[in-house]
Amino acid sequence: MLRHTFSSHLAMQGAVPGAIQQLAGHQDLATTQRYMHLSPAAVEGAIRLLDSPARPFRRGDIIVETAVKSIENVSG
Repeated sequence: MLRHTFSSHLAMQGAVPGAIQQLAGHQDLATTQRYMHLSPAAVEGAIRLLDSPARPFRRGDIIVETAVKSIENVSG
C-alpha cells in the first residue's frame, strides 16, 4: 500500500514518471506505472492545463535544453 501511496502522491504533485521510477527503485517504467494511480481530480486538473496559457520555459526544461543543444550542433 505504501508504494501505491508514494508513487501516486508524487504523480499527482507533478513529478515526472522517470523521477518516480528512480525514487521507487524500479528498473522498468511499467512497474512504476502499476503503482501510479491518479485521483479523478488529478485527471481533471491535467486536462485543465490545456485551458491555461502556456508558461514560459525555464532553465532546466527538457525542451529548452534540447533546443539549445540542437542550436549548438548546427552552429558549432
